[in-house]
Amino acid sequence: MENALYLIPVTLGDTEYSKVLPAYNLEIIKQIKIFIVENIKYAKRFLARIENSHVDDGMFFELSEHTDVKDIQHYLDPIFKGEPIGVLSEAGCPAVADPGADIVAIAQKKNIKVVPLVGPNSMIMAVMGSGFSGQSFAFNGYLPVKPGDRANKLKMLESRAFKEDQTQLFIETPYRNAQLFDTVIKCCRPETKLCVAAGITTDQEFIKTKTVAQWKKDGLPEMKKVPAIFAIYK
Repeated sequence: MENALYLIPVTLGDTEYSKVLPAYNLEIIKQIKIFIVENIKYAKRFLARIENSHVDDGMFFELSEHTDVKDIQHYLDPIFKGEPIGVLSEAGCPAVADPGADIVAIAQKKNIKVVPLVGPNSMIMAVMGSGFSGQSFAFNGYLPVKPGDRANKLKMLESRAFKEDQTQLFIETPYRNAQLFDTVIKCCRPETKLCVAAGITTDQEFIKTKTVAQWKKDGLPEMKKVPAIFAIYK
């Protein structure tokens, strides 16, 4: 295999990996014994599921949102000695709304080949299932915590959706899904469309698009612990 930095997607939940990950990915992963991961415990659990033989004797570098970029400069050193390295997120694709982007930036600066592998991405799949514009869309991450700031941000995103014909996506910690939903319902226009895409690829999958007025009438199903993507559009 090539001596490169491999960006390895993982499942978005407890989904059977064979349903969402190509066999080619598994062949690549089984040949790698050095990994840069968002969470070591989760990474080892995932690798054990796909029978990677280096779960116990492999080398793992942690790269989370709390990791100082200054501390990761040496993570790629093994590549210069002929050892390929894999990057694993906690869910979905590494380096997309994920701290793995920092190590990819370093690899690009050092002229190291970067190989992104195919796998599930909740943002892209939410756009696919929403019925909203797939020509122009923006992922805005977490919205502000303070109610006033959050409301202002939502109104700005709604304005952009109408003026620029652009789908606006954002997320919240799963146990705060209902609070975010309530804020959207209170702040956005009745005719604005809202898509809630939760538990994508899992048994809890729920993807539904309605107007704000319809959501206000029907309410949101119970989904406190289910990761979700919210999207608004004109």
